[in-house]
Amino acid sequence: MQSEQFLYIIKYNSNETALCRLETQLLFQQELEGNHFFSDVKFAPDHSAFLKKRIDILFATADYQELLSKIKAKNICAEGFKLEYIKLQGDEIGYKPRLNKLRDIGYIITGEPDYYHPTITYALCHYNGVYYFGESIRDEVQWQNHNQKPCSFSNSLSINTAKTLVNIASKGNKTSRIIDTCCGVGTVMLEGCYGGYAIEGCDINKKAHGHTVKNLAHYGYEAIVHHSDIKDLNKQYDAAIIDLPYNLYSASTDEIMEGIIESASKVAPRLVIVSIVDLREVFKKYDLNLVDFCTTEKIGKVKFTRNIWVCEKV
Repeated sequence: MQSEQFLYIIKYNSNETALCRLETQLLFQQELEGNHFFSDVKFAPDHSAFLKKRIDILFATADYQELLSKIKAKNICAEGFKLEYIKLQGDEIGYKPRLNKLRDIGYIITGEPDYYHPTITYALCHYNGVYYFGESIRDEVQWQNHNQKPCSFSNSLSINTAKTLVNIASKGNKTSRIIDTCCGVGTVMLEGCYGGYAIEGCDINKKAHGHTVKNLAHYGYEAIVHHSDIKDLNKQYDAAIIDLPYNLYSASTDEIMEGIIESASKVAPRLVIVSIVDLREVFKKYDLNLVDFCTTEKIGKVKFTRNIWVCEKV
């Protein structure tokens, strides 16, 4: 029987498997297996691109009748409640028995149910012979409205990737001070602001700086955006996110690319870098230790692979 307080339900696209795996390791110290995991770490589902629901476990028991007794003893009173059965991998309980179990619990809870506009949702799950019952909190996906931001760019990071980069950089610590060093149109900053992180941005390009400011204002977010080269910033941060511009991979621009990485390493001890080229030699040159790595594919008219490097100062 699992003793953790929370059960998370996850979902991800095949091209995001490695990205989801890395986030799960850093936020929850969990190896990604199946469509769910248990944890004592509390994290809001809408602050991740992959967490679809979090079940705050109230009761766990292998005895179904004991489960009903515990729910009854709780004297749950909730007007407008909803009940759902979440089928986990390996659960072989049939459809009708699942409905019957929800009906049993529904009769115990005091109050009228509302399945269309619930005030609270409770979930029942069965895993490895144990029943789990608790409150279900889902990702309301309001953050996906960021896809309709006023200013965008065809090669911008997806909001899924941007949200994950923030979590990788911070490891879920909301007090982390983050700098987005090449903020572009502010895709990463939007996700950082939505998640409640202390994030700032900078971009040497005046047009990009203006786009970021406009996008942040559109959603009512307040954050500092520096119209500056990263090398000219005198502040210190806990982590830096660097989405290297994709025209910076020819031999003639290696110096610019390396300059961005070197400058970022002077303002933050932890770097999360997105590139389409191998940067291992650059890390050696600037005494950066590669601690994590994964790839994610951009799917669309133009398909290419992004490398995501997590480095820390030696």
